[in-house]
Amino acid sequence: MSRLHGTKDFWIGALRVEGPAFAAAVAEAPPETPVLSCPGWTVADLTLHLGGFYHWISSFAGSGVTSAPAERPERGEPGPGVTPLQYWQQGYDRLMAVLEGVDPEASAWNWAPQPKKAGFWPRRAAHETAVHRWDAQLAIAAGEPVEAKLAADGVSEVLDTWLPAGKRRTPGQWHGVVQLVAADAAQQWYLRLRGEGVALLDTDTILDHDEHRARALVSGTASDLLLALWGRVSFDTLDVTGDRSLLDGLRVS
Repeated sequence: MSRLHGTKDFWIGALRVEGPAFAAAVAEAPPETPVLSCPGWTVADLTLHLGGFYHWISSFAGSGVTSAPAERPERGEPGPGVTPLQYWQQGYDRLMAVLEGVDPEASAWNWAPQPKKAGFWPRRAAHETAVHRWDAQLAIAAGEPVEAKLAADGVSEVLDTWLPAGKRRTPGQWHGVVQLVAADAAQQWYLRLRGEGVALLDTDTILDHDEHRARALVSGTASDLLLALWGRVSFDTLDVTGDRSLLDGLRVS
């Protein structure tokens, strides 16, 4: 089973669905409502965080510059009289205009060990929005799973981007192969943990002589896999066999 290879149109299509769904959930919740999946945050905090993320991406993604931008703010700062949701909407509209007009092959900075191309950002924005949409819906007791194809690509993003960039939730040393299976998306992934490093294995083209037998196998829906990797749900919600301690080396934040 091969991994999906998303496109700009795929990710922008996801943003067109996930963005309004996020806004609808936020509109139902009082701003001070706790976001249970983001301890210490309220719905207002979550909305300003995502809105600030959109404004930040928009400031450089279409500039053709590969030097690092100003550091991303944890929370955006709306102007006087602007509500968190209005600020988010301004950011969303700006982001969509930038991403729809950008050439994915154009130069653009990113923080990952990947080519500095603008195509990185539609994907990153789509998955950030999908996970935070789930957060916002959970705050109103209405969490819906992430669509299977999008969630499967989100799993791939964790494995091919976040973990290789060293963005684990908890530093540590893990050794062994983990197999992840998303039956609803007809996809599976093999990941070798090598101390602080990782390697995403393509089982169709393995040429080395290392042991590839998985020490841990995790299976479930693509959405549950994605949410577990992001620490939104426990791996106990999935079917796990083998060495569960390896799973701590897969979480990102």
